[in-house]
Parts: sequence; structure tokens; C-alpha cells
Amino acid sequence: MLDLFPEAEKPIEIVPARKLVAKAAALYVAPSDHFETRPVDALGLGFEGISGDFHAGATRRSGGREPWYPRGTEMRNERQLSVVAADELAIVAERMGLVEIKPEWIGANLLIEGVPHLSMLPAGTLLFFKGGVTIKVDAQNGPCRIAGRSIAEHVGMADVEAGALLFPKAAKRLRGVVAWVEKPGTIKVGEEISVRVPEQWIYRT
Repeated sequence: MLDLFPEAEKPIEIVPARKLVAKAAALYVAPSDHFETRPVDALGLGFEGISGDFHAGATRRSGGREPWYPRGTEMRNERQLSVVAADELAIVAERMGLVEIKPEWIGANLLIEGVPHLSMLPAGTLLFFKGGVTIKVDAQNGPCRIAGRSIAEHVGMADVEAGALLFPKAAKRLRGVVAWVEKPGTIKVGEEISVRVPEQWIYRT
């Protein structure tokens, strides 16, 4: 008899959806002409992201992260918000031999507490803010030399370019995630966040 559903080479394990409770420990906004951010008490979010922010917009231009498009192609902006965690930045700082890395140096908009391994949140994870805002994780944020150069300049490294090159290696899978606004509104420092991690499937070895 024909087997319409042959077993895969490796068994598939379904990881059920789960919920976490977190907190917006700090919020940041960037001027329209530079990616570095500054602390604020609240962020007003629209469907275009943070109004006036460096990464705001319903669309953006493709760059080195999208080699499948000619550079500068207009595409949907799924990188409206940069989300990071203090514990992960502390690990990166230690790897770079630094006392600290401040979220604003690398253009973060949201510092979250209470989510272990924040950078490993899968695409589709939803962050429900108590005040009504919802943002949706698109992907892990790949560390780049531009952010590394910013760190090196802020801490006064003698060799800025060496620091710029070190950051992508030290921050691999620790740079946080990028997200976009699914439901607009205003978020505030200290606000509670309900994090819904979607169901996933993985190959079990």
C-alpha cells in the first residue's frame, strides 16, 4: 500500500506555545538622522513605528542583509524596533573586555527584563504591553560593525576599527531582536509585558 506520509529522516518535535511575563525596563528613541538612541519615559507607536525615529516607516530600503534584492530596493519595514536584554549585553561586554555596553550606543529602542535568552525568541513572537500595544518579533538582530564602532568610540578604544570588528563576533546571537508594530499606542517605562512564544517544530536528533 502506498505510504502517503512517510516518516521524515529525523523525528519532528513540536514545542508548544508558551507565555512569559516581562517588563519594559527602559525605552529609547533615535533622532531621524542617526541610529544611536536616547532614554525616554514613553514611546508613541504607530503602524510606521516610532514617529520621527531613525528606523521609522512602513517601508525601508534594502541593504546588506537582503542580498536577494538590489541595494536600495523599497521593501516592507520589519525592523521598526530594536529590542535588547541587559543580561545579554553584559555577556557581550565581558567578551569585549568592557565594563558595560549601554543599549543606546547600539540603537536599542526597548530594554526588556524577564525573558531568558531574548535573542533566541522565534519569529512571530508577540509582545502584549499592558497598556494595549502589541509588537511582533520578525527576526534575530544580526550584530554589525556600525554598532561595534559606536561602542568603541563611546568607551574610548585606542583602535576603533578593531572594536568595530570585535562586536559582531562577541555579540553573535546576543544582539536582541527586531520587531514591528502590530497594534499601535503608547508604551511606558516599567510597563508589564505578556510575551507569547508561538508553537514551533524542530528536528529531534
